[in-house]
Amino acid sequence: MPTSRHRLAIGAGLLTSAMIGGSVPLSGMLVDFPLLTGQAMRYGVGALLLAAWALARRVPIAAPKPRDFPALIAIVVVGMLGFNAVMIAAQRHAEPGLVAAVLGGSPLVLATIGPLMAKRRPAARTLLGAAVVVAGVVVLSGGGSWAGPGLLLAVLTMVCEACFTLFAVGVIGRLGGLSVALWCHVIATVGGACLAFVFETWRTPTNREWTALSVVAVLTVVAFVIWYQAVSVLGADRAGVLIGVMPAAGLFVSIAVGSQDLTLAGLAGVAVVGLGCVIGLLSRSPWPSAARRAPRPTAARSASPPPRDPVP
Repeated sequence: MPTSRHRLAIGAGLLTSAMIGGSVPLSGMLVDFPLLTGQAMRYGVGALLLAAWALARRVPIAAPKPRDFPALIAIVVVGMLGFNAVMIAAQRHAEPGLVAAVLGGSPLVLATIGPLMAKRRPAARTLLGAAVVVAGVVVLSGGGSWAGPGLLLAVLTMVCEACFTLFAVGVIGRLGGLSVALWCHVIATVGGACLAFVFETWRTPTNREWTALSVVAVLTVVAFVIWYQAVSVLGADRAGVLIGVMPAAGLFVSIAVGSQDLTLAGLAGVAVVGLGCVIGLLSRSPWPSAARRAPRPTAARSASPPPRDPVP
């Protein structure tokens, strides 16, 4: 049975997904700004905020060892910079509804691969819940059409989204959520800035773009830390089920800002996503606390904030 610690982690995962989904309309304000430059600025601000928060709270930051760098670099290349680049490219060849529908398949990937990485069998009810979430996302997004490489790029977007969580499973246990978030932001800032220097031309952001960059940076920082905390408590499979909340949150924010109308299909999709989350989280398989856990570093315990981007 889930304990209060698990319920807190579920709340953190839900809040993270809602914040990421709600930030999508804000990211749309940056479509005309150089991609790599924007990513470097966004993650640079995030790194400063994370460092300041750790300093103010006197939370120790665990230094990565050589064995940690492959995972940290993979998170940045695939789950952060790669995800954003592929998602934008996908929307040039496919309708947003198709990209959202395919992206909604990531809970099923996490529900299948997450347990296998932990050397246990995927729980049938978690798989069922993830499948229901995927169906709800398809209903919510309305599907969509594509041309040329649109479908392939949408699938790559989904793979990047799933890898953002899967690559982090091991390194979180060694360094802790806050340390992983900080080092990933530092790597993304340096890597994005180097690529931007080579491939893009600098221009000053407009006031609207500065606002979007600032807000998205803050959301990313909060989301990064508590999402990885949720993953460390719930496991990648159960936490992955909560990703379905992202498009639902994006729908409500779009309605609130007047960029989308409320429809019956949208409400039905939200209801199905909610049902899938309940099914997936109520799996009878043992919760992570019931199994033997490796001792966590002191930095990881201290870095756990009280329960929320990204996604990047």
